[in-house]
Amino acid sequence: MPKDTAVYTHGHHESVLRSHTWRTAANSAAYLTGHLRPHMRILDIGCGPGTITADLAELVPQGQVTGVDAEESVLERARAVAEERGLANVSFAVADVHALDHPDDSFCVVHAHQVLQHVGDPVGALREMRRVCAPGGIVAVRDSDYAAMTWYPSVPGLDGWLDLYRRVARANGGEPDAGRRLRSWALEAGFTDITSTATAWCYATEEERTWWSGLWADRTVASSYARLAVDGGHATEEELRSIAAAWRTWGGATDGWFAVLHGEILCRV
Repeated sequence: MPKDTAVYTHGHHESVLRSHTWRTAANSAAYLTGHLRPHMRILDIGCGPGTITADLAELVPQGQVTGVDAEESVLERARAVAEERGLANVSFAVADVHALDHPDDSFCVVHAHQVLQHVGDPVGALREMRRVCAPGGIVAVRDSDYAAMTWYPSVPGLDGWLDLYRRVARANGGEPDAGRRLRSWALEAGFTDITSTATAWCYATEEERTWWSGLWADRTVASSYARLAVDGGHATEEELRSIAAAWRTWGGATDGWFAVLHGEILCRV
């Protein structure tokens, strides 16, 4: 496939949106929020259902936030979130991170959460993000790192899940271990003032385990990821059902614990 083209592995099945709508600026963009000022103009790339976007809009009440995503249908959810919260300083549009429809120096902050792992040319995407960010502004990126995910207790089927997901994601043109590569990609894109950090999501309570294991069990058998895994010859439907069962086994463990490591970069323009 062309270098700047990749298939979005997860798709927009309900089990995927169940995860995405949980995300907030507090649990997914804390490395950035302390740098925001009320007047700022923000571009939120890959905004999905808009929960982080709406939070960012609340943090810049005299500013403006533009949320963009490659999929129009999910933007309907994002607009509904903004309307429900009474936000007048946020708008949404379809966009391609490799070719943004904005002039140079348009935004104070360009933000992308869980985006670069899914694109075919992450360095090119960062260059485009830099182009539309004004001098003195910030390009902020956060991505998970699948190979660094860890859990307890050991459930053999989850080892199979991790191996399968990484193979499917790479076959689709993405890089599932993006978190560790963000700084390297930013340097290649021409950034010189880069602050690199890492934070994690952790699921350990009964409620958290039930939620996390349930959405991945459902995603494994019913989402675009499941179809791509089977159609691409990476797994059979029986193997996917076995992995889904492993997720539910882990979710039922009273001593269960799961950590999702993220790499983060703040790049000054």
